[in-house]
Amino acid sequence: MDNIKPFPEPSVKRAIVFIDGQNLFHAAKEAFGYPYPNYDAKLLAEKICALKGWDLKEIRFYTGVPDLQDDTSWHDFWTNKLTCMGQLRIKIFSRSLRYRNQTIRLPNGKAHTFLVGQEKGVDIRIALDMIRLAHAKLYDVGVVFSQDQDLSEVADEIRIISTEQHRWLKIASAFPVSPAYKNSRGINKTDWIRIDRKTYDSCIDSRDYRKIK
Repeated sequence: MDNIKPFPEPSVKRAIVFIDGQNLFHAAKEAFGYPYPNYDAKLLAEKICALKGWDLKEIRFYTGVPDLQDDTSWHDFWTNKLTCMGQLRIKIFSRSLRYRNQTIRLPNGKAHTFLVGQEKGVDIRIALDMIRLAHAKLYDVGVVFSQDQDLSEVADEIRIISTEQHRWLKIASAFPVSPAYKNSRGINKTDWIRIDRKTYDSCIDSRDYRKIK
């Protein structure tokens, strides 16, 4: 993401990390084959900021969570994982997943219908927080772990804020990459940070929240 004007770069660039938990999970699943969200959000945020020389100030994590009656195992997993992240002072935003029927046509011509969980409001919350915290001058670099192109409009708003405040601002999109993962694009109008398997694997959470009681 190029800045609108060549405002002087701060010698110390304060960063806030915004993690779309479900987007990161599905990207890592496609790229590396991991069947559940095994990333350590704190380690991953610290790793990326350290590699870029940015001063990490805050981590914010966003995800949808199935209701207990809809999916007990995933509800318990996310409840346990979010509790531990909160203890690490990661700021959490969670919403209940909403389910709808989705029908696909099988190769034999038959239709198969199944329930699909969908997040509502997570991308909006990320966008609002990125814009609000930029207005408050709380970061110089916003790092969003997502490939959701709906967030490309945030980059436009950040450019406007940069001009209004006469200061250097950057938005970066961080995402997993591998030969197996076809989506090789970050969020449009942002700097792209590609996370290879070696980097991702160095930030795997040692705790399996599927087993915590």
